[in-house]
Amino acid sequence: MEKAKEFENIIKNSKNILIISHVNPDGDTLGTMCALQSAIYKQFKKNAEMLILSKLPKVYDFLPNIGEAKTLDMIDKSREYDLVIAVDVASLDRLIEAQVLFNKAKFTINLDHHRTNNNYGDLVFVSPKASSSGEVLYEIFKKLGWKIDLDIATCLYTAILTDTGGFRFENTGANVFKVAAELTETGINPKCLYKKCYESKSKEIVLFQGYCVSKAVFSKDDKIVYTVIYKKDIEKFAVGDDATDGIAETLRAIHSTEIAFVVKEGDSKTCKISMRSKTTDIAKVCSKFGGGGHKFAAGCTIKSSCNDVIKKLLTEINKEIKWEDS
Repeated sequence: MEKAKEFENIIKNSKNILIISHVNPDGDTLGTMCALQSAIYKQFKKNAEMLILSKLPKVYDFLPNIGEAKTLDMIDKSREYDLVIAVDVASLDRLIEAQVLFNKAKFTINLDHHRTNNNYGDLVFVSPKASSSGEVLYEIFKKLGWKIDLDIATCLYTAILTDTGGFRFENTGANVFKVAAELTETGINPKCLYKKCYESKSKEIVLFQGYCVSKAVFSKDDKIVYTVIYKKDIEKFAVGDDATDGIAETLRAIHSTEIAFVVKEGDSKTCKISMRSKTTDIAKVCSKFGGGGHKFAAGCTIKSSCNDVIKKLLTEINKEIKWEDS
């Protein structure tokens, strides 16, 4: 409770506040950011700024106040904020160019749930047992007695819904359903939010994802499966970077698969990796390359060609798993 009160007092006494999501934003970082921005305004009549570090996935256009979020080119990077809050940011490198804003701030808050978080910042709320950063923020609101209205509940529910994969992933514990039930009592429509998050893909995205899955490569008796997405693939189907979301989960769903990963080609021989597993701690694998995340859902960025990246990942995966002889 003491930390929660400090959280409240710092916000109350800060004149200018910036909330930052991580690069390549998902439903958790965006939902948590919007919930916090809305709550700060309703508690203190303060307009906290929101910063998104890359293109907003269209699927989250419905989030209350998301239209107020700024991008890096709209922010004065030389500005010193009274308070900067990083939400769902496992490590400072996931703030890319916005790290300078975080480091310059008079006070910083780190609100997250990734166990790979190294507790950076002046005030830290990192709960690895929580399903999502949305759940972490919800617990803070409850301790402080802040009102959770329909807009805030919509944001928090979206954060929890998406980071648990629709309440399917291993981070879905008993408390998640308790929190979801309490948020539902505000009047949100779970069916509607599920549809917005999971059943609102464009035809182009569905065809693109089908194409990516169709060229998957299998190894170790189908225990490992991966696919490579080149820039030309994204251009061919005229989709955004967020169109790759969910492909790793689709590959992991194959009965024989233990580890699935997606290698997405970036610029200057840089590849972004999204990795999923059923029982293997792949956060350890991704941490070897400066990444991290959850035990069964992690990612990293590697500066190398796609072919070299695949070789490096397979080497580390094979170190991590003691394969049985077939």
